[in-house]
Amino acid sequence: MPTRKRPNVILILADDLGFADLGATGSEIRTPNIDSLARDGVLLTAMYNCARCCPTRASLLTGLYPHNAGVGHMGADLGTLAYQGFLRNDSATIAEHLRAGGYRTLMSGKWHVAGDFMAREVDSWRVGDVEHPTPRQRGFDRFYGIVDGVTHFFSPHYMLEDDSRVMTFPDDFYFTDAITDKAIGMIEETPDDQPFFLYLAHTAPHWPLHAHPEDIARYDGIYSGGWDTIRTARHETMNSMNLFQKNWEISPRDVAVHPWEAERNTDWEARKMATYAAMVDRMDQSIGRLIAALKRLGQFEDTLILFLSDNGGCAEFMAEDGWAKFFPDTTNDGRPIEMGNRPDVMPGDAQTYQSYDKPWANVSNAPFRLFKHYVHEGGISTPLIAHWPKGFASKANAHTACHVVDVLPTILEATGCQYQSEVGGHEIQPMQGQSLMDLFRGKDWAREEPIFFEHEGNSAVRLGQFKLVRQHGQDWELYDIEADRTELTDLRGSNADLEADLISQYNDWVKRTGVMDWNVALPRLLEAWKIETAEG
Repeated sequence: MPTRKRPNVILILADDLGFADLGATGSEIRTPNIDSLARDGVLLTAMYNCARCCPTRASLLTGLYPHNAGVGHMGADLGTLAYQGFLRNDSATIAEHLRAGGYRTLMSGKWHVAGDFMAREVDSWRVGDVEHPTPRQRGFDRFYGIVDGVTHFFSPHYMLEDDSRVMTFPDDFYFTDAITDKAIGMIEETPDDQPFFLYLAHTAPHWPLHAHPEDIARYDGIYSGGWDTIRTARHETMNSMNLFQKNWEISPRDVAVHPWEAERNTDWEARKMATYAAMVDRMDQSIGRLIAALKRLGQFEDTLILFLSDNGGCAEFMAEDGWAKFFPDTTNDGRPIEMGNRPDVMPGDAQTYQSYDKPWANVSNAPFRLFKHYVHEGGISTPLIAHWPKGFASKANAHTACHVVDVLPTILEATGCQYQSEVGGHEIQPMQGQSLMDLFRGKDWAREEPIFFEHEGNSAVRLGQFKLVRQHGQDWELYDIEADRTELTDLRGSNADLEADLISQYNDWVKRTGVMDWNVALPRLLEAWKIETAEG
């Protein structure tokens, strides 16, 4: 099979990056390299993910809804095929499809589709067994990164390079830089006559808040005015940019967030957001180095680059006795880490472990409602940036609703590779997405099927301009997303036939997919994790 003229593909995934955290989407954070990809390519404003990191990653990699891929919740095995916590054998990854088509397949970063791992118990990990498959076992020729979902940016508790554990780290190690540098090396060693697929899966800007001092210093004073001022400014910038098809009214400050004027620890709060911004900034710097390497190698013009985020901004509070207790409280060289969101400890360096919390996540997700975990727009919306000079010219922003299941068929069309019906002796489920290449090329395109969402009982279905959505345990809400994407005017009761049809289609999908009632799933999760609450 001839390979020389087929494009390279780079899929870049950010972790917990909110819709409004890029310069291209209205942010004050400096992201010139990502912005340039958007400016010279296409930005899709209505791309949807699956509301949480590992379900999105499973869906993105396989072209299937997360339950069909085996990751209906997270890594814990909840007792069914849809919730086994790792990629199912009747799913196949982008790498498995492309390697069969002659591509060299590379991954650097966060895997997180391979079951549960307890970070404080690394010596008991069973990496590579049936329930904990590695990227190398799912189609990737090379891998460098983490197999679980979170890492200390300066002092990782467990990393792999291919099939071997990385045991030593340089003094200046920083995860975002390291995975990018390793990815560039993988590209450089790829034969000139072989196209490559690179999956660059960041952990930035997921907690813990860790950044280089010089990057944090760039944002000194930027956030001293507080979250209300920044959120308003981002919305105004979006409107002035004509980012969306219309300028929707911004959703109100979340009901659980107090006004900035009532905040007592303003310096600490400003420092948290400055550190978060520094993490995004450093990720953009690393992407700039990747772009420079592609240009140096003469590969940039014929490389399809896709950039998106796995969910909305993360409102999780890092309690000292919550998520923090699952992670090592000393660095690799033995220094103690002050675990949890403590106002007496400024975040950023290797001896801290904090999150930026709900008020700043509300900024990240402007102008939308809610956060990661939820399937209102703030939890599931990501810009998708696509750039391929030889494949399509720069286009105006596109606003058609798309989903991460559409990424795999898009890559297959771009590369000319075939969807494998069988891998490793296992029959593979039909893909559930549609290619976006016509949309990238400025043609009329609309997704033919509804888009379905379910995470922790939070549920939604979007069909055309309408979206039916509910939080777990609450009533359905209906929105005209084209007129009101910030979900401020609930139309429930105004169109009984439409509501009945959407509910029926959602319920049919639930049955087909194996979605488990959250009231059944939650006790199983708490038992598996040995915790009393799933909150952080």
